[in-house]
Amino acid sequence: MALPTKEPIVKKLVAKLWRIIRGPMQWRVLWLWHSKFMVGVTGIVRDQDGRVLLLKHRLWPEGRQWGLPTGYANASETFEDTIVREVEEESGLKVQVRELAHLKSGYKLRVEVAYEAEFIGGTVKTDSFEILEARWFSPEDLPEGIQESHRLLIHRAHP
Repeated sequence: MALPTKEPIVKKLVAKLWRIIRGPMQWRVLWLWHSKFMVGVTGIVRDQDGRVLLLKHRLWPEGRQWGLPTGYANASETFEDTIVREVEEESGLKVQVRELAHLKSGYKLRVEVAYEAEFIGGTVKTDSFEILEARWFSPEDLPEGIQESHRLLIHRAHP
């Protein structure tokens, strides 16, 4: 007759303890145990004519400063709300978020998300520290210096 190993006893004990600490305590344990990620959210904003909103970013590398509105999600903020906030902060424009266009993970501490968004109002204001210029471009006539990953998003999301 084989003696019971400690492994099943430890597993049963951990399972019982886990069931006892339900609710907020479980979330705290999971939060401590797992990796934390920043989520970069990008908006592919189009107007009624199919043009795309591009911003010239002050802090991006020289010669590659044109790109889509983008930023990091805040705690407790939906990714859709991040797009609406970032577009308004960076350009002064109002948008309605549409479908998910792209999701990429596999970075050490970052996840990238992109959504299609529709321009619904406002006028361009570039009084943000981060943004030098905001303009509408035809997908067939994008400016030099656009981030290549953003060029691919524009064409992948809207052939």
